[in-house]
Amino acid sequence: MLLRSVPRVLACLVLVLLAACAGSAEQPAPSWADGMATVRVSDLPAEARETLALIDRGGPFPYERDGTVFGNFEGLLPDRERGYYREYTVRTPGERDRGARRLVTGRGGEVYYTDDHYDSFRAVLR
Repeated sequence: MLLRSVPRVLACLVLVLLAACAGSAEQPAPSWADGMATVRVSDLPAEARETLALIDRGGPFPYERDGTVFGNFEGLLPDRERGYYREYTVRTPGERDRGARRLVTGRGGEVYYTDDHYDSFRAVLR
């Protein structure tokens, strides 16, 4: 009798695993992030999530340069007209200056994160 229930138990386990895999499927990146490395908001450092919340609220921002035009001189973000991107400082504990971490936003709702002062960017998935 025990052997007769084994296939049912195995079938139930397979269904549970399939459901778990389907629930954790990666959300596709938006078109503006196509080909870029990405990071989920929940995987950003706490300070970056705080800065993102300030951006969403419209400030006030702790650094004088927050909200200024980001020129994209490195050319790592999609090419847009001057003024399209804005940059915001992400506080780095232990740093006396602004540090290397930034969030850059685009007029179309894009958000990018760098932790190496514009040497690389990851598209932030919300």
